[in-house]
Amino acid sequence: MESERFDRATRQILEALQADARLSTQALAERVGLSATPVWRRVKELEDSGVIRRHVVLVDREKLGLSICVLANVSLVRHSEGAVEQFEQLVQTSREIIECHGITGEADYVIKVVVPDMKAYDQFLQSKVFKVPGVASVRSNVVLREVKYETALPVG
Repeated sequence: MESERFDRATRQILEALQADARLSTQALAERVGLSATPVWRRVKELEDSGVIRRHVVLVDREKLGLSICVLANVSLVRHSEGAVEQFEQLVQTSREIIECHGITGEADYVIKVVVPDMKAYDQFLQSKVFKVPGVASVRSNVVLREVKYETALPVG
């Protein structure tokens, strides 16, 4: 299901579900002006095609005691065999890393790390990141305040 083929109703469904994934099919149908059966079919098609990847709950990290958020630029040793695979395996298995993007520029990756405090971040670096042989450097940027945080994509 390609984005240029999304009609108005499908875009409205996506916008509504991004705002509240707990909407019932009936409530969703009322919002988009269709009956429940066609809305259910569209949602099922969006799920089956991978447009809707999963339904989640957004949790306030600070209320869980994860008050430190760090955006870290990670550079790998280019000639190290298996460096990419080892680092990406670390990313997949580290709960502290909540986002990872391969990037262009001076670093190879940017990771978003959430931890309770700076001591925990130092321990995370020492016990996990710096243990990966292919990691050449890490430049950490501590988030002072969150100006904008959105998870909804602009589908309209």
